[in-house]
Amino acid sequence: MLKHHHATPTPPARVVILGATGFIARDLAQFLGSQQVPVELVGSARVDLLQPDAVEKLRARLRPDDALVVTSALTPEKGKDVPTFMKNLTMAASVCAAVEASPCAHLVYLSSDAVFEDPPTLLSEQAPRAGIGLYGKMHAAREEMLHFSAAVAKTPLCIIRPCAVYGAGDTHNSYGPNRFFRTALKDRKVQLFGNGEEQRDHIHVRDLTRLIGLCLARRTAGALNAATGRAVTFMEAAQQVARLCPQPVEIICQPRAANAVITHRHFDVSLLLREFPDFHCQALADGLAQVHRQLTSTPAT
Repeated sequence: MLKHHHATPTPPARVVILGATGFIARDLAQFLGSQQVPVELVGSARVDLLQPDAVEKLRARLRPDDALVVTSALTPEKGKDVPTFMKNLTMAASVCAAVEASPCAHLVYLSSDAVFEDPPTLLSEQAPRAGIGLYGKMHAAREEMLHFSAAVAKTPLCIIRPCAVYGAGDTHNSYGPNRFFRTALKDRKVQLFGNGEEQRDHIHVRDLTRLIGLCLARRTAGALNAATGRAVTFMEAAQQVARLCPQPVEIICQPRAANAVITHRHFDVSLLLREFPDFHCQALADGLAQVHRQLTSTPAT
């Protein structure tokens, strides 16, 4: 359930975004800037959340009327082991301590749909947060940490759990449209696990950042899944990418490991539609076409 502390959209006085170099953080800053919302991007060069002085440095930057958006995280390509898990919790602990010491007006945490296992039914906000691997459990633990500290600070907390995010500025090269575009344009091929049967939901980064912007404007508290409600197979996504490329693209189906399990993820987006009835995600075909244009456009000289 969501609670909107602003009955009508009210731009925040300022938005501080942790994770300055991240794909989503950069797009969020661009979107908010286009809405004339003051933004401060804070990266590890300014506040390294793993260092002992992080709490004091973050406290010094926070104002009582700020909205703080936390996107900082070490993603799976940086490590799937216990040390990476602990670093992520240390980063969250720094944020928690700073918020408790210097409360702000609104706290938004960019979590992940990895907090959920792959169920046989639609995923809603009420689904058990068992977590997929250490990465999913890390986000679930961070959610609890921030819940505690937000309550201490009496600051509304909004947790947003996106499905797979795609866009031209992606830095993670994760399996899906982002990687498919890179290999299709560079090598004229896309490699799939098995026949790409798994069904996944994909949200364009600008749709995600628009949704975050809506939550900021309403000073929303609660948990919300960010998804389109329309899952497709990886094969379908690869075929759409291939059709957009000017040269023929080979789709290669690689044999799966003997013990591989095929899973699907479908989202119940009824809460999103009810709370933000005017918000709509673009269709995957339209989003992929936009990404292709951005990746292949010639920069102005």
